[in-house]
Amino acid sequence: MRVDKFLKVSRIMKRRTISKELALNERVEVNGRVAKPSHDVNAGDTVSVIFGNRKITVRVLSTQEVKKKKEAADMYEVISEEAVDSPAGNGQE
Repeated sequence: MRVDKFLKVSRIMKRRTISKELALNERVEVNGRVAKPSHDVNAGDTVSVIFGNRKITVRVLSTQEVKKKKEAADMYEVISEEAVDSPAGNGQE
């Protein structure tokens, strides 16, 4: 499953377009490497996402085409969640 779709289906992100934009801006990593939106993820992979001033790292448990909210949380386990500094050049001065 594509990483942008996984983030949406697992409900880590609300919209796939947001997931795609984050990946295009090099704010999504799969197994420690920057990933494009089309990068495939599989069970056992580690996905890190930086959005706002948060970084969340999860381990992928499954990549099923899940639709129900209750089942979506079973697709991953949170490894860490931390606050990060705002990236340079974001227009805030």
